[in-house]
Amino acid sequence: MKFQGSQNYVATEDLMLAVNASATLKKPLLVKGEPGTGKTMLAEEVAEALQLPLLQWHIKSTTKAQQGLYEYDAVSRLRDSQLGDEKVKDIHNYILKGVLWQAFTADQPVALLIDEIDKADIEFPNDLLREIDRMEFYCYETRELIKAKHRPLVFITSNNEKELPDAFLRRCFFHYIKFPEAETMKKIVEVHFPGLKQELLAAAMKTFYDVRNLPGLKKKPSTSELLDWLKLLVAEDISLDVLQSQDHKVSVPPLIGALLKNEQDVTLFEKLVFMQRQNR
Repeated sequence: MKFQGSQNYVATEDLMLAVNASATLKKPLLVKGEPGTGKTMLAEEVAEALQLPLLQWHIKSTTKAQQGLYEYDAVSRLRDSQLGDEKVKDIHNYILKGVLWQAFTADQPVALLIDEIDKADIEFPNDLLREIDRMEFYCYETRELIKAKHRPLVFITSNNEKELPDAFLRRCFFHYIKFPEAETMKKIVEVHFPGLKQELLAAAMKTFYDVRNLPGLKKKPSTSELLDWLKLLVAEDISLDVLQSQDHKVSVPPLIGALLKNEQDVTLFEKLVFMQRQNR
């Protein structure tokens, strides 16, 4: 089965090639890109398009690689032994299976998302090298080797918050999701807002890219923020006149809090508008 896009996700040709290349090579697909460019949603849509169950592992700064394999709940076993519970005799009752264990032992192929791997400690990717490469791991408590019945389709996302080890990168197929050009962005908007008036879309897109292209922004607005902003414009029934500037100069858009997410960027944008007005 090959991924050819979906109704809910506008995938570029190179992105579809990357997904299918990853599946052919049987290597995880490492997806990087700005936050809000649809990295997590890619895994969800590919899984749905290929009719695969999706297991998700959302990484935090405190996440350890072992949690993806399994955890041994020694505290509960000790408590149950003190209470004389019969299940204490079987250690399997105290093994908490992680997403990798679940993916490896699934009766059918699954898609596995390891989301925002760069949030974890630098040793986290290294600790998963063997498991991702060989598709197996050993559970010391139960003395059993857990081997993958079917190799899962693995997606790994990163926001580039920290560098990933070379040994880990070597085991992945890499793809960087570029920020969508205007034409691709229009297709993305059409998926989420079918039938949106073209005049409103054109004015909103011009304003969005004006804001995004402002030099010195600490955080540029992303695709997801454009969609949030359009949702508000439609909900609040903002008129076209409010978005369009008569002299085509940059103006402060309504509901700018959907696009700019810190006070430095808002201040910078307002200064630009003020300077343009002074130069008229």
